Amino acid sequence: MGVTVDVAYKSLNKFSEVLCGDKVELLHTDDSNIMILADGMGSGVKANILATMTSKILGTMFLNGATLEECVETIVETLPVCQVRQIAYSTFSILQVFHNGDAYLVEFDNPGCIFIRDGSLVPIPHSMRVIRDKKINEYRFRVKKGDALILLSDGTIHAGVGQLLNFGWLWEDVASYAVKQYRLTISAVRLANALCRACDELYQYRPGDDTTVAVMRVIDSKPVHLMTGPPKDPEDDLCMVKDFLTGDDTTKRIVCGGTSANIVSRTMEKKLTVSLDYYDPDLPPVAYIDGIELVTEGVLTLNRVLKLLKRYVKNESVTEEFFLELDKPNGASMVAKMIIEDCTELKLYVGKAINSAYQNPGLPFDLGIRQNLVEQLKHAVEEMGKTVTVAYY
Repeated sequence: MGVTVDVAYKSLNKFSEVLCGDKVELLHTDDSNIMILADGMGSGVKANILATMTSKILGTMFLNGATLEECVETIVETLPVCQVRQIAYSTFSILQVFHNGDAYLVEFDNPGCIFIRDGSLVPIPHSMRVIRDKKINEYRFRVKKGDALILLSDGTIHAGVGQLLNFGWLWEDVASYAVKQYRLTISAVRLANALCRACDELYQYRPGDDTTVAVMRVIDSKPVHLMTGPPKDPEDDLCMVKDFLTGDDTTKRIVCGGTSANIVSRTMEKKLTVSLDYYDPDLPPVAYIDGIELVTEGVLTLNRVLKLLKRYVKNESVTEEFFLELDKPNGASMVAKMIIEDCTELKLYVGKAINSAYQNPGLPFDLGIRQNLVEQLKHAVEEMGKTVTVAYY
């Protein structure tokens, strides 16, 4: 079948709390993607520690082939016990989607997973198991391209309780809203933010509980190739461009840098045309090469891209204003949007030639601006749960 996933999550901290009591862990193996949502008891520091320990333990054990029984027993024996309630408590949901279309869902005391297929809600059967006196729902099923699965912490169904809604936002209503939003949105990040924004409004912007929405969409693989900087040896121009142009029709390509664009244009024997539209006074305009999705300036643009990606990874900075910035027609926003919303794996092709315009030629390449940007870019994209490879020339 050969499917991959688009994953994103959004959290709201309980009002006045600095730390979130929910924790999402995004992992991937050679043949699957895993999303874990843990909700620690209470709020603040203690809840954050409980949730972090739970998600890390579950993730590490799952990656090493542990059984569900072993995971639950380890959680029970490891988590500290609350001296007041005499319980060690953290709820969790685990969703694993294999590249062959098989899926595995485990839920312990979190609101049920919302499963959307063909624009409609799909019921998930209850298959209860008791492990160490804990009732756990375990479900194995098949997914297909276009499916969306949404994990929730209980802050979502508590939204508005005692305020705008007497009994909170019922799961059925959350699911119905999610279905409507999924028909309108095109990415996991926008769906997660739409649901969290609705919860925030019901809480009247003072969340009474930590609230998290984690979305996994089953999609086709969307590789993106990004080339920046000329190779150290001009004789490697052809090799670098040839590698950059590998891939099938689904591969999207970005060139960042004027010299890089000229190399690609010359090698491909395609005309390079620079736009005359200056949408941002701080960034040079984009350019066009037939067969290349996006051509931009280099270091200034990548620096702005990195700032946008860091805001996205930070999570709490992803607001309506962030998406307005992401939708702007300048080069940096266009690159960031493609990486965030239209990319499952990123391949970076980086030239090691020194550009005297922005770098001291006396410094080794490792200390150069472009190298630093590339390393930070790689780290930020990996934090999104995407695969990143880097090739230097």
